[in-house]
Amino acid sequence: MKNLSHLPLRMGAIAVGLALCLPQSPASAQAAYGSYVGVGASFGLTRAENDDRKVSGVIAGRYKFLRAPISLRGQVLIGDGVALVPTVSYDIPLNWQADVYIGAGASIPIDSNTPIGNQTSFALQPGIDYALPNSDLVLFGNAIIAFDGYKRGGAATSLQGGVGIRF
Repeated sequence: MKNLSHLPLRMGAIAVGLALCLPQSPASAQAAYGSYVGVGASFGLTRAENDDRKVSGVIAGRYKFLRAPISLRGQVLIGDGVALVPTVSYDIPLNWQADVYIGAGASIPIDSNTPIGNQTSFALQPGIDYALPNSDLVLFGNAIIAFDGYKRGGAATSLQGGVGIRF
């Protein structure tokens, strides 16, 4: 009868050899951030005549296209008035957790009392997203610059920040 005590060692060596010989696809690095929905606050930096600076809540969303550095973003500012800000952004990864972006779209005040003015206008939205390590949470911050955001002329600017959950 043959000694079979070396059989497990030989089988392991064969398995390792086969694994090393099989063609393998290269690893594809993807950043840790992605699509999310979040809440936070919005602070108006400019104001219309005889009007106070506005503070409101913000509901923010981002849909990240997986193979392109482009995202669809939307924010709803809710306070004394309501405003919608849909944008398309170009995303620039900084590292595995963070990216900066510049978005272009529109600021659409539903009421006249909003942090981004009182009339519909073209808007730029620079910002940053940071995914907290080992969680599904994202910290976001951005500015909205609504060109010609006031009926009497002038740009309206606001800052937003908050926390979102990735999906």
